[in-house]
Amino acid sequence: MKGLATGIGVVFLSPILIAGTGMMLASSADAVQSSGSFSSCLSDIDSDKVAEQVTKILDGASGKDVHVEGLDLPAEQVPNAQTIVAAGLSLDVPKKGQIIALATAMQESRLRNLAYGDRDSLGLFQQRPSQGWGSAEQIRDPTYASEQFYKHLLNVSGWQQMTVTQAAQAVQKSGLPDAYAQWEKLATALQGAIAKSFPGGGDADGKDMDQDKQSTTTGCAPGQDGSGFGRIPEGSVPKGYSIPKDADPKARKAITWAMQQLGTLYQWGGSCTNSHGPDPMGRCDCSSLMQQAYAHAGITLTRTTYTQVNEGEAISPAHLKPGDLVFSRGTAARPEHVGMYMGEGLVIEAPRTTKPVRITPIKDWTILAARRVL
Repeated sequence: MKGLATGIGVVFLSPILIAGTGMMLASSADAVQSSGSFSSCLSDIDSDKVAEQVTKILDGASGKDVHVEGLDLPAEQVPNAQTIVAAGLSLDVPKKGQIIALATAMQESRLRNLAYGDRDSLGLFQQRPSQGWGSAEQIRDPTYASEQFYKHLLNVSGWQQMTVTQAAQAVQKSGLPDAYAQWEKLATALQGAIAKSFPGGGDADGKDMDQDKQSTTTGCAPGQDGSGFGRIPEGSVPKGYSIPKDADPKARKAITWAMQQLGTLYQWGGSCTNSHGPDPMGRCDCSSLMQQAYAHAGITLTRTTYTQVNEGEAISPAHLKPGDLVFSRGTAARPEHVGMYMGEGLVIEAPRTTKPVRITPIKDWTILAARRVL
């Protein structure tokens, strides 16, 4: 299997190296931004569909007619994912470790073997020669980079009991520690599809695979991405919506209060203490809407998106519950917008100047981070 992994790395590395010159035209900032810009309603990912499309790529399809949700360059990205899985199998890394590695590479490089990055970061995992990951040439070898990631992961005490985000962060020490979660479901689908292409690979951790299929329910289950409500007039409650019965009572209070502000105009810097009054500064901006909604539920939040993103605990956007805060725009570490998940695939927000407090479907959000403050 070791030889298999190495061979795969050689076969698929060459065309990527050839394309490296073109890739360098983009800035490292663009790479970071694009790596965090995947819509976090992950329920649209059909594992069987992913397997079908991945098989086409592995069988030599050009990628022109292949579509994998979350991968914009599947002909390049799937072979890199295959190398990561192959390296994991060769090192006897459990399935969860392979999923962590895939999710990490998706966040760091979008599964591209980059010849650039922040400071001296390179390759699939954006590893840095100056931090002891190896030479630049070694790091640009996908097999070497994958093996190095796994070796560091296996040295993390208790990694198998950690969430994907916690384990990835323990290895990477990223400035965007919450960003890995958004890739977990796609990584799981890719690992399952690719592992089956190796002799015995699909049997690894077989019991866990069945358990995973049973535990992948998300806040964006089919029909729960908000699309079922159709177009939602600004400032209105979608017909048929009601706060889920199993919502936390404090979340219910916060959502109810926020809904009472629907239709009031956004005001940057507004306190949201009298959004229906004559003083514009009493109206809401995105973070003051969150702060005051939870204040009426007896929970104190800080004032800005930059600080609210550190409130409570980080959660995967795939497992949202009513009352969770969702963040977009900017970066996961410094988001510029926040809304509150209402259940049923909907988010309430104060969007921007000239727009009212409104309810939008979560499918329209690019979620960089999510926090549970209850």
